[in-house]
Amino acid sequence: MGGVTTPGMPPIRQLSVEELPASPTVLDVREDDEWAAGHIDGAIHIPLGELTGRLPELPDADPLVVTCRGGGRSARATAYLQQIGIDAANLDGGMQAWSAAGRSMVSESGAPPTVI
Repeated sequence: MGGVTTPGMPPIRQLSVEELPASPTVLDVREDDEWAAGHIDGAIHIPLGELTGRLPELPDADPLVVTCRGGGRSARATAYLQQIGIDAANLDGGMQAWSAAGRSMVSESGAPPTVI
């Protein structure tokens, strides 16, 4: 488990795919088209731009694992969630790392899931 540092901000918690619990509670902050193409089954989908207005939809989790395509947007979301007192961790490498590790995904169309 590592941390990402941003000047003036405390490091955010990072988890690799291998460090995740067997059934993680995942928040996916990608856009609708990215979600539709492929996502983690059971993940909660709230695009980053909507996160502050949809906080009541977040489940209790220890931690809430946040993901996006490569880890940048989810790092920003994780930093925000940690600032407001939510136990959150960024998925290191995002959905690209999840897919590369051969972890299961689903798509909205029924087509083979992919990360876009």
